[in-house]
Amino acid sequence: MSVVISPKIDLPPETPFVPGPPGTHITIRGLTKYFAGWPLYENFDLDIPKQQIVSVFGPNGCGKSTLINMIAGLIPIDAGQILFDGKSLAQTKIGYVFQNYRDAMFPWLRTIDNIAYPLKLEGKSKAEIKRRVDELVASFDVKFDLMRYPYELSGGQQQTASIMRALAPGPEVLFLDEPFSALDLEMTLFIREKLQQVFLQTGTTMVLVSHDLEEAVYLADQILLLTKRPTAVADILHYQDPRPRTVETLSQPGFIAAKKLSMEIFQREVRKPARMQAPGSLTLS
Repeated sequence: MSVVISPKIDLPPETPFVPGPPGTHITIRGLTKYFAGWPLYENFDLDIPKQQIVSVFGPNGCGKSTLINMIAGLIPIDAGQILFDGKSLAQTKIGYVFQNYRDAMFPWLRTIDNIAYPLKLEGKSKAEIKRRVDELVASFDVKFDLMRYPYELSGGQQQTASIMRALAPGPEVLFLDEPFSALDLEMTLFIREKLQQVFLQTGTTMVLVSHDLEEAVYLADQILLLTKRPTAVADILHYQDPRPRTVETLSQPGFIAAKKLSMEIFQREVRKPARMQAPGSLTLS
């Protein structure tokens, strides 16, 4: 008989919770997550501002998607606290757009029923649901047939419906996990434009994970650059070109400078050897 002994994990001690500065929406303190006995995040602190778009970018395997999944409650944490405007996750209305839209939509429901699903969970009346779905259809200029099932739609149409579903209940925070990675350029540009419109209309806090640096900078007010694991904050860059941003933005000095600096920090982190302990973290403001 063989016995498997798992490595002992010594979690960092709990420290007093310190609120973020004014304007903070998501406060993360002492976040710790181990996989197979090795730290991915260890005593990680971060403040994410309200009514801004924050892009998360970093080396492969640093846990970009894991970070937003922990904040959204999709992956349990080993230690730490996460508060939304001083509230728990259970008291907060969030939306989530998955990378794999094919698995995210319910195939047995028509597309319109997928979009309406979170509203039904909230107990909204048929009239309220119709009114909200009609608003989203107008906002996204939907031309495809919502009475069809998701698998009958193109990939771009499915992701559009997925984003509409995430926005249907009017979330306080919208998480987007590489939402453009499986889309062609035409649909990517379309959804980028629509997300900007939603942001300008509602001011919804958005946290976007991307493996595409141009995309990460283009949409962001702030770019959160991460290190190798155990993951810490490498730097936080502010990008303040006016919205709505267009294809002309890509040639503006502000965009070029932000992208260049982001790439320099990314390359610096990729070239560093793996660390045994994470350095201290920074604050988004």
